[in-house]
Amino acid sequence: MGGGFVGAGLLNRRGFLGMSSAVALAAAVPGLARAQQAADEGEGTFARLVERAREMAGQAYVAPDFDLPASLASLDYDTYRSIRFRKDRALWGGERPFHVELFHLGGYFRQPVRVLEVRQGRFAPIPYDQTMFDFGEVKIPEGVLAQMPGFSGLRVHAGINDPSVMDDVAVFQGASYFRVLGAGGNYGASARGVAIDTALASGEEFPAFAAFYLVPPSPGADRMDLMALLDGPSITGAYAFSIIPGNPTRVAVECRLFARRDIKQLGIAPLTSMFDFSPVDRLGVDDFRPRVHDSEGLAMHTGRDEWLWRPLTNPDRLETNIYMDATPKGFGLLQRTRGLSAYQDLEARYDLRPSVWVVPRGDWGPGSVRLVEIPTPNETNDNIVAFWTPEKQLKAGGELTFSYDLLWGMEVPASPLARVVATSAGHYGIPSVERPKGERSRKFVVEFAGGPLAGVDDLSRVAVEASADNGRLSPAVMVRNPTTGGVRIYLDVLAENNTPVNLRVCLRVNGAAISETWTMQWRPTTGE
Repeated sequence: MGGGFVGAGLLNRRGFLGMSSAVALAAAVPGLARAQQAADEGEGTFARLVERAREMAGQAYVAPDFDLPASLASLDYDTYRSIRFRKDRALWGGERPFHVELFHLGGYFRQPVRVLEVRQGRFAPIPYDQTMFDFGEVKIPEGVLAQMPGFSGLRVHAGINDPSVMDDVAVFQGASYFRVLGAGGNYGASARGVAIDTALASGEEFPAFAAFYLVPPSPGADRMDLMALLDGPSITGAYAFSIIPGNPTRVAVECRLFARRDIKQLGIAPLTSMFDFSPVDRLGVDDFRPRVHDSEGLAMHTGRDEWLWRPLTNPDRLETNIYMDATPKGFGLLQRTRGLSAYQDLEARYDLRPSVWVVPRGDWGPGSVRLVEIPTPNETNDNIVAFWTPEKQLKAGGELTFSYDLLWGMEVPASPLARVVATSAGHYGIPSVERPKGERSRKFVVEFAGGPLAGVDDLSRVAVEASADNGRLSPAVMVRNPTTGGVRIYLDVLAENNTPVNLRVCLRVNGAAISETWTMQWRPTTGE
């Protein structure tokens, strides 16, 4: 599900992408009049959207002047979901390999967006029509629906699992958020167009897609193309998306960004997810389920060709980790643990949540992958954000272009090295032996499997390279795990003070890495 950080707050998952607080988003959603003007001008091309976004950046931001009528704004989550788009009104329904359905305004989704179709080389608006929707038991006063200026988003369908069945492939709804499915998966982590000042004390800004432009697919098309216009107080942008369903589903993204004012922290290809607990982070947890998360780790493939794995945590305070890099090859929020038995949740089916992997196209230059972890009391809040921040600050009047692919699926990416398949933590040393009172200590257990490790019969050839900044490690212990065909590494660490301890482990043969590097930040507390 999607979410974001506003000051020190969390986004409730029932308000996914909608931002239930009108105050929180009032300054982040585009003016309707400007969106309409941009939508109706010029040829139906991406180049025209780029020029319009550039023009808008040179003008003052106009906040929206539309107030959703109370009869729609007051709808709770479940009631809002009962308003459904009529299947027989789907765009290109029965004619093309992709169908599009539209979302009504209401509940958490209070800010209108325009939807247009490229027809005969020009942008043609798709006007709101209440007969497009089945309102079920929802009673809306007469005359209210006539005021609707647009929609709240859209859904793309395709035969991703069965060619004869049009299933969900992607949803674009709320600010600049979108979610995508790979074959056989359920919705989980989300992406968005851009992140502005995430986790900064000044608070986060949420630019929004003001309008979507749909390109009708040909009868034999294997992809769905659409464009979007972004607007916000600090930034404007033009986006082109090409959605190619499969396992994984690939979304090719091109974005052109234009700054209205200096941006302290720009987040490119931002991903958002939820992490409540797992075997590495169960302190204070009383739950029958072994783990609860949409994503369990941040993976990175650096410009230096190093593969990193960072297990996610649910910290007791806001945490931001920065991983410096140049010309990154990939990063993403992954859900590696599969199988219902690992989660024991028959309803949420966290075992079917997708991994999301970002593949930069072109040279992104120097910068950093940033991981934000926000404390959450339960699984209803999205509390994980990851994105790329360029080293050079984007100043007012500046422009940037980024191109990348997003891969959504059960197994992405394919690292050639042994990978981390599990991380757990617990009592330092021997479980039955009491530790000195006040000692800050912890045991971490890391499981590696696959890759070159599978061909190593003699473990004496494998060197365990382990380190702990701001802490002291006992000699690492490595044993064969016959159930995985890999190895288990035991790490006992003592903290030197209250400063977070940064841990790293990598397996090497003759000096060459045969595994990705496991990295973990542990914030010690007395009694662990």
